[in-house]
Amino acid sequence: MSRILSPLLDRSTLLSLRAAQEAGERAWQGSLDLGRSEETVGLDAEGFGWRGQHYPWPDPPRERTLLYWDGGAFAPVQRFGGSLIKLVPTDWRAPTFEIDGIKMLPTSKVSPWEDAGHKVALVAPAGKCILDCCGGLGYYAAWCLAGGAAAVESFEKNPDVLWLRQLNPWSPDADDPANGGRFRLTRADISKHIASLPDRSFDAVMHDPPRFGIAGELYSQVFYDHLARVLRPGGLMFHYTGAPNAKTSGRDVPGEVIRRLERAGFAAERRLDGVFARSRAGRMRQNG
Repeated sequence: MSRILSPLLDRSTLLSLRAAQEAGERAWQGSLDLGRSEETVGLDAEGFGWRGQHYPWPDPPRERTLLYWDGGAFAPVQRFGGSLIKLVPTDWRAPTFEIDGIKMLPTSKVSPWEDAGHKVALVAPAGKCILDCCGGLGYYAAWCLAGGAAAVESFEKNPDVLWLRQLNPWSPDADDPANGGRFRLTRADISKHIASLPDRSFDAVMHDPPRFGIAGELYSQVFYDHLARVLRPGGLMFHYTGAPNAKTSGRDVPGEVIRRLERAGFAAERRLDGVFARSRAGRMRQNG
């Protein structure tokens, strides 16, 4: 899955480029890859130059929208294949993404990038083989690789999310030589694919499923039993849960997750905005 190289323009960045050009500047210094780097961008009345290519001026996008070059014009970084899936700029530079207007990563009080780093630190990735159940934009995988993981096996079933990853410069690239062949990204539904994974083949798990109402199968006893099976004794897991509708429904999703994980053979506790668990040594629940 090769990277798509394109300038990424949010409203404020494009307006800054246009203001510089209208003020008579012939160059602008800043980032057109969501803060991953800063470069000098050439300006003229017809458009701007970036990494050896000239682009025409687009109309400013709406707030919370990113534009990319699709080969013939600038277009929003979004797709509709039953659900509207879009890459969304944040105040933290690293973007989040939305499905039908629902944010998939936290952004109100913390960068989604830094948030992923705090959670990955819980499983101490150095030297470990890690299962990344619901890959999303790949921020967990990126932090695992940066933390010295021996291997990261990541799964994402949605082709539109995988397309967002190709455009997002914060998403890890499985083809990047810097990853040394340690990262594999597979388009698959982990709730089904996990049955084919070998016993005791992972040292840690990062599990960031959609909310329960969308993907209840990823919170099921059957799935947790498989997680216990594929983890080595003493293996660690962080499971994002959030607290959906806790105030209005009285439902305690983290508590339900803990009870199911304990039945599967984990010791589990609330941590951050989810559940931290350890596979109990010597215990594996069999699936029938």
